[in-house]
Amino acid sequence: MNVDTALQEREHTGHPIRVGMVGAGATGRAIALQLGTPVPGIRLAAIANRTIAHAERAFREAGITNWLRVCSAREAESAIARGLSVLTDDPTVLTHCDAIDLLVEVTGSVEPAAQLALQAFERGKHLVLVNAELDSFIGPILKVKADQAGVVVTHTDGDEPGVAMTLLRYLRSLGLRPVAAGNVKGMVDYYRNPDTQRAFAEKNDQDARKVTSFADSTKLSMEATVLANATGFHAGRRGMYGPACKDVREMANLLPHDQMLSTGLVDYALGAAPYTGAFVIVHEDSALKKVQLAYYKLGDGPFYVFYTPFHLPHIQIASTIGRAVIHRDPTVAPMAGPVCEVVTVCKRDLKAGEPIDGIGGFCVYGLIDNSAAARAIGALPIALSQGCVMRHDVSKDHVLSFADVMAPTGRLTEALWREQTTRWPNATSQSVDLFSVPVANL
Repeated sequence: MNVDTALQEREHTGHPIRVGMVGAGATGRAIALQLGTPVPGIRLAAIANRTIAHAERAFREAGITNWLRVCSAREAESAIARGLSVLTDDPTVLTHCDAIDLLVEVTGSVEPAAQLALQAFERGKHLVLVNAELDSFIGPILKVKADQAGVVVTHTDGDEPGVAMTLLRYLRSLGLRPVAAGNVKGMVDYYRNPDTQRAFAEKNDQDARKVTSFADSTKLSMEATVLANATGFHAGRRGMYGPACKDVREMANLLPHDQMLSTGLVDYALGAAPYTGAFVIVHEDSALKKVQLAYYKLGDGPFYVFYTPFHLPHIQIASTIGRAVIHRDPTVAPMAGPVCEVVTVCKRDLKAGEPIDGIGGFCVYGLIDNSAAARAIGALPIALSQGCVMRHDVSKDHVLSFADVMAPTGRLTEALWREQTTRWPNATSQSVDLFSVPVANL
């Protein structure tokens, strides 16, 4: 049964998918607003957020008035059974609540989000990550643990990796051969920081550090890494190429053709119309097929650009929720081990003894790199950078390695990352022909 039909049936029979959301920042509130419409066959049953006032705001803006604050899973189950939504400051209430079918993680955190993921799997709950910070870092090992638990873990449609992957899978189902994919970016400035971004963040009711990660290439690199790990495509170079162009269709001739054909590429178009969304490049060398594609205004080939001119994570997440629960189909998830990762690069000169403030801060930015290259230099993943202390002086734009820093001890995320690197000790160095991958693996 198609997802839309199955969701309508759930709506008519009174058995909607019951969603628990962890996080009530700007993105979480937007998701709550959409799910509170409500979406047919889906109900926002619960929100967990450490600041209760933010969760209350999310419910209020979504028009959800019948909610109850709870302190235990049993209380939550009782309230949800009575048709109420619930609110808590303890995410374990949601992971242990049997009345919740699926969790949406939208905190943008790393350590707390990893803890939540493992608890969700242990309790048999599907997990949607609106969290490129976590997914780009340890997505492959989380996928292993979700598979072992018999549940789905997936990044979301609406975020650029999900938009690109949804389009790519559709094109592949038509018999086309995808060779590159990515998104459209308005600007990239590695040296932006919370001070330069504060006014924009306040104007748009967002967090300054989050907005900084959008501008300084970190989030872009994380999203491309999520896509790389789901497709097997590589980064053409550290940080990608990111050619500036007027229209996304120009990307067909702006990325290296030999790399697209040999490894596949993840990349981005800078400043291109339609100014948002995601693209996929396919290759076609049949003379007769190229004539047909030219007739339909796709150009002369042999590379052709398809694109989706929007990305709306708060809206498109409903599709991901439906696909995960109804068909156990992840929108975008790692194929196997890591293909790419996000390394830590200095925004300025850093001094011995100086603490690193992590993603979206004043000290470092993140760049995508192929895992084989990153592991060859012992690069420090940016998801592990916060709380590290410099061992010695380094210069601006230096790629930090583990040898450059003293790292905090006892972090779950580092343990999971090391488990991931042990499971796949030889980072992926060979290309993956997505055209030949069975649909079941996508």
